[in-house]
Amino acid sequence: MNIKEIKEQSADIRNRYHKIEKEIHGSEWSVEEDALAFLTDAALVGRLVMDNQGRWPSENGDELPSKIGECVWWLAVLAEKTGLDFEKCVSGFLNERLDALN
Repeated sequence: MNIKEIKEQSADIRNRYHKIEKEIHGSEWSVEEDALAFLTDAALVGRLVMDNQGRWPSENGDELPSKIGECVWWLAVLAEKTGLDFEKCVSGFLNERLDALN
């Protein structure tokens, strides 16, 4: 899967969740709520990595691949919601790092 497909599928999934949010809460989550959800999942990745390395006991260690994927999904969603191009964000960062290390 390429980054364009990730971006497109992420937007599609987020739009489907917006429908559920409207049914349950009467409105879509704000970009701030999306950012908080991402931070929550990122923190879970930290704990699950610690569990994976034997440094934090957890019964959910098998969730690590899914949580990493979910964090990438959230980042694609947040880029779109803030008017940024996800692919440009990722490639720009990687190119900056490579240039800095050369």
